[in-house]
Amino acid sequence: MVFSEFDTPAASLATDTARPPRHYLPEDFYVTDWAALEPFFQELAHRDLADAGALERWLLDRSELESVLSEDLAWRYIRMTCDTQDGGRAEAFQFFVQEVEPLTAPYDHALNEKLLTSPYLPELDGSRYGVFLRSVRRASEIYREENIALKTDISTKQQQYAATAGAMTVTLDGEEITLPRAADRLKSLSRPVREQAWRAVQARRMQDSQPLDQLFTELVQLRHQVALNAGFVNFRDYMFAALGRFDYTAEDCFDFHAAIGATVVPLINEFDEARRQALKLPALRPWDLDVDPSGQPPLHPFTTGAELLDKTITVFEHLNPFLGDCLRTMRQMGHLDLESRKGKAPGGYNYPLDETGVPFIFMNATSSLRDVVTMLHEGGHAVHSFLTRRLPLSADKHPPSEVAELASMSMELMSMDHWDVFFQDPADLRRAKKTHLESVLETFPWVATIDKFQHWVYENPGHTEAQRHQRWTEIFQHFNQRTVSWNGLEQFRPYLWQKQLHLYEVPFYYIEYAMAQLGAIAMWRNFRQDPAAALAGYQRALALGYTVPIGEVYAAAGIRFDFSTEYLRQLADFVREEMAAL
Repeated sequence: MVFSEFDTPAASLATDTARPPRHYLPEDFYVTDWAALEPFFQELAHRDLADAGALERWLLDRSELESVLSEDLAWRYIRMTCDTQDGGRAEAFQFFVQEVEPLTAPYDHALNEKLLTSPYLPELDGSRYGVFLRSVRRASEIYREENIALKTDISTKQQQYAATAGAMTVTLDGEEITLPRAADRLKSLSRPVREQAWRAVQARRMQDSQPLDQLFTELVQLRHQVALNAGFVNFRDYMFAALGRFDYTAEDCFDFHAAIGATVVPLINEFDEARRQALKLPALRPWDLDVDPSGQPPLHPFTTGAELLDKTITVFEHLNPFLGDCLRTMRQMGHLDLESRKGKAPGGYNYPLDETGVPFIFMNATSSLRDVVTMLHEGGHAVHSFLTRRLPLSADKHPPSEVAELASMSMELMSMDHWDVFFQDPADLRRAKKTHLESVLETFPWVATIDKFQHWVYENPGHTEAQRHQRWTEIFQHFNQRTVSWNGLEQFRPYLWQKQLHLYEVPFYYIEYAMAQLGAIAMWRNFRQDPAAALAGYQRALALGYTVPIGEVYAAAGIRFDFSTEYLRQLADFVREEMAAL
């Protein structure tokens, strides 16, 4: 079998730092310009495929080329987001987006057509290639040459968001700090300190609200044109096809929104009312939602990025030595940038590196519980990358987000048994767990808010900015902070969506967080009953990558891919019971 060369002992998946040998491209090849790259696309396009074995070899060679290109783009993006103020890094990224990607797109389509029309296609193992070929067929169906230039323009504009957001700072007590560091003050026991920080952050965001509104309008218009060119009524329908959403529809998303409104929003309202009473306030304000309601100072689980990493490795090691080895290898290779600083892009991510197989974790840590959770979350993604790093096809390593986020969110919950590494005081440990479990439930309303907003935006692409602000506010108020007073703060609320980078950079990638959160709760419930079996199922499922449909991945983990009202209520009740037991 052609794929035998990729067989790798499980332990070495976590510890091997070497790049696998290349079989198609020269070992010293790297992307310099299109002239050096195009011959490989031409050879693949014109190669004679005499039998099914040749077709499989061709698939592997194409995958190798895709992996090299993907990793090259990844490093350009990583370097740019680590320092958005370095013009050279931005130019390097723009070069790929503007000079390489547009020229590869026609070849990608031609290679898809070559595969789909091969007389030897029926001889390929259907169980092995079924999911891959389904995606190839969908990509072929929606491809339009006229969209290449539009997508280049879209990518360039998306970069503008990262640069704008990354440059945002505020000055508090005479010190210029990033917005993530300012957000840490929302945990202060001093209400005036919290209010000052909250108002400063909102005022800073408002400074760029108009440019970000205009940027979003331009992105909506460009994306709508892409959809029309591909024969879709709107960009939402196009993205459901582009994201390969074979397992659910837009109507299913609307039903999920309704289920969240019926089952989780009332729980959050209860939490907020209990918070108001504990804080002895006549009304909650937006700056009262992160402070500990018991009057305890903010949790301080680590001081530096190095300490955060060391402690996370220990937590992973306690779960399973393989998991700890994954992060050690990343540390050895310098594949982490964890601390917040001026000029870094916002947010956090685990970026898979397809050829090397050792991903990169980027985040903006300060010293909070949220940072611990983010590190565990991205660490879960990283483990997923390691478990799939030797799958033969590049496409196999990129499961849909409903699976990818299952890896990260399950790690957050299953690791809680070992959070004493961060919180030695039992009282702090209980507080950390309860805070996180509350945030797990809070995930659902916020995801519903962002997703419902996106559906409206792209179903109504000709909307005005005023209509957008109004619709956002209506959706926000339906799902969020129903017991919180915004009196005198109404001018900030219409722009809260601008902090969500997904809307700008990865449209329609969000509902998956809620779907995967349900799966993660189910994984945790299994873990509470039998930790060893649950961890084995977790790794077994993730190692499948995207070689089987979503439902089969979930089944391999011992859970269901289900987001019905009854399932949501059942799992939300489980979380509530666990919180009560703390």
